[in-house]
Amino acid sequence: MKRRPAEDLAPAAAVAADGLARFDVVDAWVFDLDDTLYPTSAGLGPQIDMRITQWVADYLGVDGLSARALQKHWYATHGTTLAGLVESHAIDPTDFLEFAHSIDRDGLAPDPALAAAISALPGRRMILTNGSRAHAFETARRLGLDGLFEDAYDIVALGCTPKHRPEGFARFVAASGVVPARAALFDDLPRNLATARAAGMATALVTAPGAAATEGESFDAVTSDLADLVSRIARRRSARKSAA
Repeated sequence: MKRRPAEDLAPAAAVAADGLARFDVVDAWVFDLDDTLYPTSAGLGPQIDMRITQWVADYLGVDGLSARALQKHWYATHGTTLAGLVESHAIDPTDFLEFAHSIDRDGLAPDPALAAAISALPGRRMILTNGSRAHAFETARRLGLDGLFEDAYDIVALGCTPKHRPEGFARFVAASGVVPARAALFDDLPRNLATARAAGMATALVTAPGAAATEGESFDAVTSDLADLVSRIARRRSARKSAA
């Protein structure tokens, strides 16, 4: 007998066939910000990168090349430039974060498909970023996502420790009250997802369109279209509820 495609099956059978079962128990949805909620093509990343270089040069009184070298050294050894600056120079992160995120966001546009998908997720929704809380909310507003997240947990909330570090992630869990076994993280960096997965979270890697497959890593989902993935998860949850 010829089998029908999954979309023609009864709801309970269809949701069992879509490969997203790990997300069935999730009641806390955690989204990275930069290069996850918006594409890299928006051009925010290079701006932030350049402003970090400028801040380091001005703060330390060094030339641009030296500042750039220190910036990348701290990123490699500490996970973020800010973490390196805090450890090496005990800086107050406020001025650094304000300067780094004073950027042109005109490359962003409202994303109604993503807004609809996120709003359909059952449970809590939040942002987790190595940037600033202000940057998270302003960027979400430009994307038409304002009002969809209960809060944004930034690197200051994590004690200026990057979220891929176990101690930084533990601070997020403590501050947010999420239960990792019932939470999911959507992020564009495998190292962030690896920490979340080790803690028991469901994980989804968000890639750029046409990006090569990530080898040696294991995620519960991989997508270059976040709105589509989130929409499929939300529809699955709705179908399961209807079939119960």
